[in-house]
Amino acid sequence: MANKQLQEKYAELALKTGVNLQEGQALVINSSIEGADFTKIVARKAYEIGAKNVHINWTDDELTYLKFNYASEEVLTDIPEWQVAKHLDFAEDGAALLSIRSTNPDLLKDIDPAKVAKASKASGEAMKEFRQYTMNDRIPWSIISIPTGDWAQKIFRDKPKEDAIESLWGEIFKIVRVDQENPVAAWEEHNHNLKQARDYLNKKSYKALIFKSEGTDIRFELPEGHVWKGGATKTPNGNDFNPNMPTEEVFTLPHKYKVDGKVTATKPLVYGGNLIDGFSVTFKDGKVVDFEAEKGYDTFKHLLDTDEGATRLGELALVPHASPISQSGLIFYNTLFDENASCHIALGKAYPTNLEGGSDMSEEELDKHGVNDSLTHVDFMIGSADLDIDGETVDGEKEPVFRQGAWAINFE
Repeated sequence: MANKQLQEKYAELALKTGVNLQEGQALVINSSIEGADFTKIVARKAYEIGAKNVHINWTDDELTYLKFNYASEEVLTDIPEWQVAKHLDFAEDGAALLSIRSTNPDLLKDIDPAKVAKASKASGEAMKEFRQYTMNDRIPWSIISIPTGDWAQKIFRDKPKEDAIESLWGEIFKIVRVDQENPVAAWEEHNHNLKQARDYLNKKSYKALIFKSEGTDIRFELPEGHVWKGGATKTPNGNDFNPNMPTEEVFTLPHKYKVDGKVTATKPLVYGGNLIDGFSVTFKDGKVVDFEAEKGYDTFKHLLDTDEGATRLGELALVPHASPISQSGLIFYNTLFDENASCHIALGKAYPTNLEGGSDMSEEELDKHGVNDSLTHVDFMIGSADLDIDGETVDGEKEPVFRQGAWAINFE
């Protein structure tokens, strides 16, 4: 009973704080069949708020696996025009988009990574116009997660399926603050704290950030006019929404041509249904020039081969090591959670909103300002308890930003 009550609160939080659904607005939900019960709760609450339509795009892990296992590359890379048109139609109508993610991290581990990469690239190319709506915050969008059996047992390996699912529900409720008396108010306070951090960094407008820890020594130069964001953001008509729940980060974009050094991942990365672990990446003039991986080497290589932009960075995010997700001591094998346990970077497309006036710039103008473009955007974690970060001012002075994985700044 308690679990069901918390699921009701979680659904309400996703609608009110996640996408901030308005009366008369349509809602599109991406969800898995295994999460049908929770998705129905969300749909009911959306209609109660006043949604004019709730459209659900269902997925099923078993059917996804069967398609990748048996279908030809021609079929996997053929994205129907009607599918693209459906998404664009909702976006042009100003619909809200809620993704409820719960995929098995090992779903496609037996599938040729090249096959997965080609399908992912084809989808990225077909949905490029639609992604402009989300990457530029033209419509409200949010990503949350719910447990599934395979995912829960990946985290809680020694527990029976139902116990593992229950344990994962409990962790999610704590991490997204649903276990608090008023989750919406808790998120208002959390967004205020994130705003203090991003306001400080925007005021400082550092020329570069320098990261140093075991296995990591790298300088990220930041474009002139870069903008730090984090927590809630706004649509063009001024409505707040939270793209990620949970979120513990403040983030901006590094200059696509001015990143030099080496980073070592501190958590595994799940990409395309495959695990990449024990990896490090070396950058020169903003581009990946070398990488190593103990597990998932070919998968990481296919990620880099997506396009030119996949070899450069589109995001740089700061997350204290003391974040609730990090303190849980768990590896979630889910980027939405793991990235909010650790400072991270993202290969691929940058958010144009991380540059002053970026949403109104052409691709050529964005490139001149050092904003990366790609069909992909993949975060991986580089933060740790021993991470030190220095901010480099335009005068070449260096100031402490992080020490031993924690903010070295008093925001009060």
